[in-house]
This record gives sequence, C-alpha cells and structure tokens, in this order.
Amino acid sequence: MASKFYAIVIGAGTGTGTAAARRFAQAYPVVLMARSRASYQDAVDGINASGGTAVGVDADAADPASLKAAFARVRDELLPGHRLAAAVYNVGANFKRAPFLEAKVEDFDSSVAGNARGLFLFAQQTIPLLLESANAASPPHPPTLLITGATASMRGAANCAGFAAGMTARRALGQSLAREFGPRGVHVAHAVIDGVIDIPRTKGYNVNEGVEGGKLDPDAIAESYWHLHTQPRSAFTQELDLRPYVEKF
Repeated sequence: MASKFYAIVIGAGTGTGTAAARRFAQAYPVVLMARSRASYQDAVDGINASGGTAVGVDADAADPASLKAAFARVRDELLPGHRLAAAVYNVGANFKRAPFLEAKVEDFDSSVAGNARGLFLFAQQTIPLLLESANAASPPHPPTLLITGATASMRGAANCAGFAAGMTARRALGQSLAREFGPRGVHVAHAVIDGVIDIPRTKGYNVNEGVEGGKLDPDAIAESYWHLHTQPRSAFTQELDLRPYVEKF
C-alpha cells in the first residue's frame, strides 16, 4: 500500500519485533532497527517478498550517536518525505538471573542502559517526528509510540534485580511520556508481556505444562499493537497486559 507515512520497530529480532514489523507493513513502509543486520535481514526480505516495503538499519538503542545516525539515514536516504506513523520499542536487554549478592554491577548497568536509557534516547528521536505527524493533515491513525514491557515491569522476582530495575524504569518513563504527549495527540502505550513468547529459542521450554496456546503467539501480540495504534483519540489505552489463557497472574 502506497503511503507517505511509515513505521519503525527497534529490537527487530525474531518474535515480537518481527511480528510487529510484518503487521505494520500491511499499512506502511517499515524500518527495522537492530544492532546487527543478522537480526533483521530475514524479516526485511520476507516483508519485501510478500509485497510490503521494509528496510533495515543498524542501530544501538543505548548509543545516542548510533541512533541519531540511523534516523538521519531514514530521513535523508531511505524514506525521504515520509512522516512517522508509529514507533515500537522492543529492545530486550540483559535478562540474567543471579542471586543479588552475586550479581555484577556491569549486568545491572547493561539492563538499565538497554531497557530504560535506550527508550529515553529512542523517544527523543521519535517523539518530535510523531508530533509533526499529529499536526499534519489527516494522519491515518493517531501517531503512536508503543513500548514492549514484561512481567518484570510490574514486579521484581527473586534473582532478577537488574532486569526488574530496567523494566520498571521503562514502564515509568512510558507513563511520563503518555501524560506529557497524549494531550498533544501522540498515543504512548506500554504492553506488559506476561509470559513466555513462542519463538525458536523457547521451543524446548516446558511452559504451562505444554498445553496448546500456553505460550504467547508473537503474531497475536502484534495484532494487539496494531489495535493500540488504531485507537481513536477519544479512547487511548496507556497500558495493556497480555498473557496466555492458562498463565497464572
């Protein structure tokens, strides 16, 4: 579908990132960002082969110079003249279990950098573009920033201090952005992904006693993301939680 709007997914590896890119590519050209080409290239090729438009860009969410260069490339080379319709922050950083007294400060810093600092930097790049789209004539849907969260966004488990700190900070930052920019027409929504996602790496995991549908389907998550993007201004969701029907919570 021809469009002068586009979407960006950062953290575009297998699972939620790729599924979100495929879903948004049904309506927009999509930019997939990750630290290495290997993370996004299969998804880019698949979207283009199926009739959509996708490009991949190397970018490190926690590195301001890397992000700035990536966005400049999108603006000047890849999609000149396009406006940003939706941005998805799907970076997952440093999920390591360790007893707290054995945890390394380097792992704590890495979690906070990828899970919270990265969102801070990504939002500083995308919010101005989303505000421009909100003020443009007839955007297809309210310009949207979507943030992938986790169970750790809501509560800290034993042996997960670093990851919980980073994800809780991510959620709080999303709330601040929603309160500041929602009244200016930008929809900021946080999704709590409460369960194991069904991806190749988790195929061998015994989750919820192996029942069918006991893991989160990435395409179902992506459909919920699309729903959030298409909500009218009169009914914005700030937080959505998703889990398999048999998941305890």
